[in-house]
Amino acid sequence: MKFIAVIPARYGSSRFPGKPLALIQGKPMIQHVFERAKESKLIDEVIVATDHEDIFNTVEGFGGRAVMTRTDHETGSDRIQEVASKIEGDFFVNIQGDEPLIKPELIDQLISSAKESADAVITAKVEIKEVNDKADPNVVKVVTDNRGNALYFSRSQVPYNRSGLQTAKTFKHLGIYGYPKDILAEFVNLPASSLEELEMLEQLRLLENGYKIKVVETTYEAVGVDTPEDIAKVERILGGQA
Repeated sequence: MKFIAVIPARYGSSRFPGKPLALIQGKPMIQHVFERAKESKLIDEVIVATDHEDIFNTVEGFGGRAVMTRTDHETGSDRIQEVASKIEGDFFVNIQGDEPLIKPELIDQLISSAKESADAVITAKVEIKEVNDKADPNVVKVVTDNRGNALYFSRSQVPYNRSGLQTAKTFKHLGIYGYPKDILAEFVNLPASSLEELEMLEQLRLLENGYKIKVVETTYEAVGVDTPEDIAKVERILGGQA
């Protein structure tokens, strides 16, 4: 199998226009993400999927590979599917373009799971340690069965600890996905599902249509860049100050 990492990098952002080009320690954020993905031992190729020439030229300028995509894609999955339709590959990993601290070990963990579950979408979870995050609708939660398959994703606190068990755990869903090529093509052509529209979580479209989502557990804490203020936080972590 050929494993391809695709990093969607859209220029437009209501809170942070041109975000992929924002400098972190003097280097564009998209370069940080690209270089970390390249450190994966199991990825065969890393591609940036963008809708803007400046991002395309920046990636090509630092020696990476970029593919121009349409400007009207609604989701990163749609953008990745356009790339998948143009190049050879069996399994495509969607890596968030605004996570400059992404761990290559997590990418390898997804691919290792994919080799064992060739008919499933693969994603990841991490235990929530911060109490306030459990009730935060911006922190997406996931519950899984005994085999590690997703039962549900929600912005609500699930499972709800009605019994008050001290050993109860809540898991955050990390926005990294791995798709077999055929499932990716089917997924983006499905109509939005009812639960997806309620929760505004596209992964629920897969569950509602009977697809299996395998969830690997990690200790990686995602640090995303949503606003210009987040740049300083990432720089502090890179500098060993956080």
